[in-house]
Amino acid sequence: MIFHFFFFLTLLLLRPSPSAPASPSYPCKPPNHNLYPFCDSSLPIPTRASSLLSFLTLPDKLLFLSDNSSSLPRIGLTHYEWWSESLHGLAPNGPGVSFSSGPIPSSTVFPQVILATSSFNRRLWYDVATAIAAEARAMHNYGQAGLTFWAPNVNLFRDPRWGRGQETPGEDPAVAAAFASEYVKGLQGMDEKGGLMVSACCKHFAAYDLEKWGSFSRYNFNAVVTQQDMQDTYDPPFRSCIQQGKASCLMCSYNAVNGVPACASKSLLDRARKEWGFQGYITSDCDAVATIFEYQHYVKSAEDAAVDAIKAGVDINCGTYLKRHIASAIRLGKLKEKDLDSALLNLFSVQLRLGYFDGNPRKGKYGKLGPRDVCSAEHRNLALESARQGIVLLKNENKFLPLKKNVISSLAVVGPQAKDASNILGDYTGVPCNPKSIWDELKEYVQTTNYASGCDNVPCTTGDKFGEAVLAATKADFTVVITGLDLTQETEDLDRVSLLLPGKQMELVSSIATASRNAIVLVLTGGGPIDVSFAKNNPKIASILWIGYPGEAGPRALAEVIFGDVNPGGRLPITWYPESFTSVPMNDMNMRPDPSRGYPGRTYRFYTGDVVYGFGHGLSYTDFRHEFVSAPRNLNLPRLSRSIPIGKYRVLQQTARPDDIPVREVQGCDSLKFTVDVSVSNSGDVSGSHVVMLFWRPPGLIKGAPRKQLVGFDRIHVPRNRTVVTTFWIDPCDNLSIVDEYGDRILALGQHALMVENVEQLVSIEAS
Repeated sequence: MIFHFFFFLTLLLLRPSPSAPASPSYPCKPPNHNLYPFCDSSLPIPTRASSLLSFLTLPDKLLFLSDNSSSLPRIGLTHYEWWSESLHGLAPNGPGVSFSSGPIPSSTVFPQVILATSSFNRRLWYDVATAIAAEARAMHNYGQAGLTFWAPNVNLFRDPRWGRGQETPGEDPAVAAAFASEYVKGLQGMDEKGGLMVSACCKHFAAYDLEKWGSFSRYNFNAVVTQQDMQDTYDPPFRSCIQQGKASCLMCSYNAVNGVPACASKSLLDRARKEWGFQGYITSDCDAVATIFEYQHYVKSAEDAAVDAIKAGVDINCGTYLKRHIASAIRLGKLKEKDLDSALLNLFSVQLRLGYFDGNPRKGKYGKLGPRDVCSAEHRNLALESARQGIVLLKNENKFLPLKKNVISSLAVVGPQAKDASNILGDYTGVPCNPKSIWDELKEYVQTTNYASGCDNVPCTTGDKFGEAVLAATKADFTVVITGLDLTQETEDLDRVSLLLPGKQMELVSSIATASRNAIVLVLTGGGPIDVSFAKNNPKIASILWIGYPGEAGPRALAEVIFGDVNPGGRLPITWYPESFTSVPMNDMNMRPDPSRGYPGRTYRFYTGDVVYGFGHGLSYTDFRHEFVSAPRNLNLPRLSRSIPIGKYRVLQQTARPDDIPVREVQGCDSLKFTVDVSVSNSGDVSGSHVVMLFWRPPGLIKGAPRKQLVGFDRIHVPRNRTVVTTFWIDPCDNLSIVDEYGDRILALGQHALMVENVEQLVSIEAS
């Protein structure tokens, strides 16, 4: 099989008791192994890394090419597992994290990334990552986790069927770029000398967003991507992860990009190192080196796959392929031993930045972190706040919500997810601190609360339990129905084939809505968009809430929203398409529409079809009014020189017009930055947290330009009957430019529009 499941043995065979906590293994242990130069923390990291390399023979070097790095007793090196996971909390998907080998049995499970993103709160993203880092260090100090974590997943949620879209920051490259930067900075906690609390890894580079569709799988898929789409859509999150976040790890993906497997693509990986300044190690996805030969048949032998990966810039293989085939590749003369050295130096340098060779971790900078710092009240409250801010109110007819908790005498709760605390957590989930179900939390608000599953499970293949659910609804004052998705519908290696509710869930909801005394509240779980047009248009379904995979505190947050203790303010980070979108080929990577072949394009930036709910949609229990307080009316672009208009020196491109200006010809882009002040007035009677989204629309009649593009966002708190002003910084060379067919940025002359909700401000851009 291509994907290997890794098993590992700890040095201690029995789980230690709290009175005898696990003692982590570490290199540079006194008295025999702490005198090597690589153990001397006063020396520069390059010197220490080179010193360590000098002690290794070729057989030694091979030991370090796998995520499961073997020990080397003669110089005191201990086993190290590179693969730990921390997508939205520590998780044992990677063998580096264990909840059964030490005194820490659980960790905080934060909302899945797609719901966290819907908060549109940069500071919250940073704080969550910082909390995860503290729990990671605490578990490392007790031998239960590594220091290198393979998160975040910053691929774009390009197609609504993708099973791993739940792990991502959504469909917008600017939002994904911002999330990537904040998460990495929070997780790594990098100091002024480049030292790291833990290491973050941007994955999966690049253009990876398909698990299984028709004859295509992530192992054999060739993503055909234009230069235009690569530059303005697929690259930005990774570029930000590296340049703004300073990520210390990059993971190459399974798929090929324009005919070359990502982990064998020197041009792809060179872009990260040489163009974006990446400093760290590059890992393959698990057995992605094997796929180069075994699935993609890009090379003629296993040795060739290993050689191509090393020469492209891969430093370590999740799996054993490099370890098993590099030696024979060297014997065959396809690779030289020195070709491995740069890879090992990258690996050792990151470990040194983490303090891994500085002795006992419990005596180091983060040595005081331990069991009391995991599942702390602070972290659990942060998980609750993250869920509160992420929940999206999609529909609320006649202000049906919030329900009046002191008036309602009875409540019915229906749905197979309602009593299951585990199936609303999402993938890459660890062991939660104190999980409770939606049912547990709702019944805290209403003394008489009845439950009916309605379906045996989320697939809901029969209607055998509909009668019980309908009866419960007819007896209650109000009914909350929990439906949607779980990991039986969407996850790694599993894409969806439909955007409708699974099985007979839609029939269940409609039956209850018809029978209920009052209109009902519909709650949707899951990471992917759902076509709920039937509910959107049904007056008996008064309110619809999307809660994604809200983490361990999500049920509490949902109850608070339903009963008005929290005013929802989340916004959708992805377009919700109708079921008809499933006719669009999932393997088509083009973002722009092509009317000649009936292709509607993708994401709110280019999609030309109908939507169920649009990107950025989200309601509140109060009313907000927006105004532009200040923004320039005119902008004059000074050229570097009197250049020939773009259409004169090469064939006119689909994006550019003859008089538009390449950004590279604009003089002093930094001096052209300007601010936009937007006021937000709360005219309702409830205070609320509000996401302000500033969009840009380029001049019309430019083929291939986005219909609109998010250029700024901020989450602010606006008290009732008050006005708050927020400020956005706009770089016209970046935010107001268009990428042409060749991947170059072009500034279009003419009337540009800045938009907040239904308010516009025109900015005229001219050239001197």
